[in-house]
Amino acid sequence: MKSKLVTLCLLALSLPAGAQVKVDEPRGGWRQSEAGERYTQEVNYPANSVNVPRGAATTAMISGRIAARAKEDSARAPATLVVNGTAMPLHLEADGSFARPYAFGSGSNSVEVRAPGGTARQRVQFYDTAAGKKQARLRVVLSWDSDGTDLDLHVVTPGGEHSWYGQRVIAGGGALDVDVTTGYGPEIFSHPAPEKGTYLVYVNYYGSGYGVSDLTIAQVAIISNENTPHEKRQVYQVPMRRAGDLTLVSSFVYP
Repeated sequence: MKSKLVTLCLLALSLPAGAQVKVDEPRGGWRQSEAGERYTQEVNYPANSVNVPRGAATTAMISGRIAARAKEDSARAPATLVVNGTAMPLHLEADGSFARPYAFGSGSNSVEVRAPGGTARQRVQFYDTAAGKKQARLRVVLSWDSDGTDLDLHVVTPGGEHSWYGQRVIAGGGALDVDVTTGYGPEIFSHPAPEKGTYLVYVNYYGSGYGVSDLTIAQVAIISNENTPHEKRQVYQVPMRRAGDLTLVSSFVYP
């Protein structure tokens, strides 16, 4: 049993052969989280994409590079990031590099990065041995399928606290990581100690850029008790038709 676990934790796969996706962080194998891990990112207006806060711990980030992308790939076309089974867009810089923070839990975690179009991918699995580490017992992930558009995630807790771009960190300990205004997302709300009761998840279509079609499809993934025997995952896809739309995507009870 132990040998199987070691094999699992050291798994790092690249498909297909000659793949041009390179994941620098996280690294496969056993590890212990560093001090200074954070949920939230820096926000820059008027335009903002996903970024890494200065001084962020390497154990709380996903970084690497996709080299020699196909000529037909747009410089802004996102890659796909899959963390513990949840897929989301991954912003690429002009040189193909990527970097974003992520609040990993202790125990087994998997990260897969796929190049635009799925032509290449790399998967890494690691085991975090940190004892007593805060874990995201509730995670809400908003992403959408169009560039140059701004959708906003709003989460209302049972006690009436409201996490949104105007107040990303709430008193109870939950936080929205970033306000993405340039398209695709993702925006991620995480909470290490969510109160019991009914949560409301809204998506607001804030606006779109010049030449961008109004219609965009929002995807919201709600994951509770991630990486435990009690994990529950719900995924919703909702059409957002025009700027100004506000949609209640889910009303759910935790736990």
